[in-house]
Amino acid sequence: MLQTISETNKNFSNEISQVSDLKQLENLRIKYLSRKGIIATLFEDLKTVPKEDKPAVGKSLNELRNSVQTQFDTLKEKLEALSGNNKQAVDFTLPGRGKSVGSKHILIQTLDEIKTIFRGLGFSIAEGPELESDYNNFSALNFAPDHPARDMQDTFFINKDYLLRTHTSPVQIRVMQNQQPPVRAIMPGKVYRNEAISARSYCLFHQVEGLCVDKGVTFAELKGTLVSFARQFYGSGFKYRFRPSFFPFTEPSAEMDITCFLCKGKGCRMCKQTGWLEILGCGMVDPNVFKNVGYDSEKYTGYAFGMGIERIAILKYDIPDIRLYFENDLRFLKQF
Repeated sequence: MLQTISETNKNFSNEISQVSDLKQLENLRIKYLSRKGIIATLFEDLKTVPKEDKPAVGKSLNELRNSVQTQFDTLKEKLEALSGNNKQAVDFTLPGRGKSVGSKHILIQTLDEIKTIFRGLGFSIAEGPELESDYNNFSALNFAPDHPARDMQDTFFINKDYLLRTHTSPVQIRVMQNQQPPVRAIMPGKVYRNEAISARSYCLFHQVEGLCVDKGVTFAELKGTLVSFARQFYGSGFKYRFRPSFFPFTEPSAEMDITCFLCKGKGCRMCKQTGWLEILGCGMVDPNVFKNVGYDSEKYTGYAFGMGIERIAILKYDIPDIRLYFENDLRFLKQF
């Protein structure tokens, strides 16, 4: 029996060396490895082998089958590679796979819309650095040395002279330092405040501030500009009001409210049952600010305003949590 196994191994090796295509290889497989092939027959003959010889014969049979199978698989792989039969079939009748195309973030969409409106009102776009000096961020804007906004709890200070800007108003200072009136520009950008993160506040957010300086600029012009913006952005079906407020760099100062566009002024969760939504702060530029940038406050007047992009988008799209802007959740982003 062992002699037969050895001869079978030699015969298979000789025959497989003569195989040149897959058809010949398949015939060789049927001859040796099929259910009625030579190796299967040898395993059947194992029953007739004396009991004491069965372990040795059985081991040799297993080695024979493994050797034959390995030689067969190796040659089949080579022949398939040469013939190209291993290429994956392509079914051209299947529908195509659509590509996922990204889009602008809702904050960028909102910012672009605001820019477009103010460009139409004659404003240019100005930008400045996010790492700002204490002078431009506070002192030049008429912040007193003991103003609460200078507190470390609100501001990310790099050192005693530099900080991450807390608003985009420093860009107004930079524009006025480098340009004589007339000035008419908006300043969009990121700002940073050291605040606890919650549904309504975040340590990073975006602002758009505006500045207009020229001879004879009045508060009435400020109101007309902001009402025009609100009507283009939110639609015309609302009332508006200006409430007295305080900002160090404007005097007089005000906050602008519009009637809630969800409840039409009747009162709801969004407007906290008041019927009004605050959208921005504004005012006439304080003469002290003009003095700090070398403008003649007797000759020129101007107005400034500022709004938070996150808040504007929250109000327009009824977004419940400011943290959604920064979590990169596609379920949220795909809605816009």
